[in-house]
Amino acid sequence: MSDDRLYFRQLLSGRDFAVGDPIATQMVNFAYLIGDRETREAVLVDPAYAVGELLDVLAADDMRLTGVLATHHHPDHVGGSMMGFTLPGLAELLAREPVPVHVNRAESEWVRQTTGLSATDLTAHDHDDVIQVGEIPIRLLHTPGHTPGSQCFLLDDRIIAGDTLFLEGCGRTDFPGGDAEAMYHSLRALAELPGDPVVFPGHQYSAEPSAALSSVRESNFVYRPRNLDEWRMMFG
Repeated sequence: MSDDRLYFRQLLSGRDFAVGDPIATQMVNFAYLIGDRETREAVLVDPAYAVGELLDVLAADDMRLTGVLATHHHPDHVGGSMMGFTLPGLAELLAREPVPVHVNRAESEWVRQTTGLSATDLTAHDHDDVIQVGEIPIRLLHTPGHTPGSQCFLLDDRIIAGDTLFLEGCGRTDFPGGDAEAMYHSLRALAELPGDPVVFPGHQYSAEPSAALSSVRESNFVYRPRNLDEWRMMFG
């Protein structure tokens, strides 16, 4: 796929959208826009906080929203209520643009409970399913650990890693549905992806907003344990 056909934008909450929102600024979430410049179709990855502003960016770029991809169910990624706070997200987006929301099958019920969406709003997927945005294929990789149905998105030479893999560290496994052993296996699976895709994380928890997978494998402490026993000693 030629780079000039791929439409790809990484937007930081509190800086590129939801400016002045204290939670968005503190949480430093990334939202992603992925599309086909020829067909003008696009999807949003993890829309939360100021969803209208994300739609405005698409409109200004002359792109048309055809779907949403959700990495996992936490409100800073999809909106909704959890742990005493409520954020705008999928519910507000679908009220304006009723498009399919693509989730991993193991995450469907979690997303539904967090956001208040109905089961018919969600399109459930299995590991290694592919969705097409125009002529752009996006592979959906099931990477449990942070949550039961966490998923990453592989396209061309990029991997959108959600809260599974950051440039420094990985997602927490002590929230409801978290599983440290599953996280170990998911991180190993990402490390073995062919080529050297650029990792685009779910939060800016590092100086750089993205980095090559080879660089992340080399520098990220989550790749120091050589086996599951060493991982358990490190992450309990």
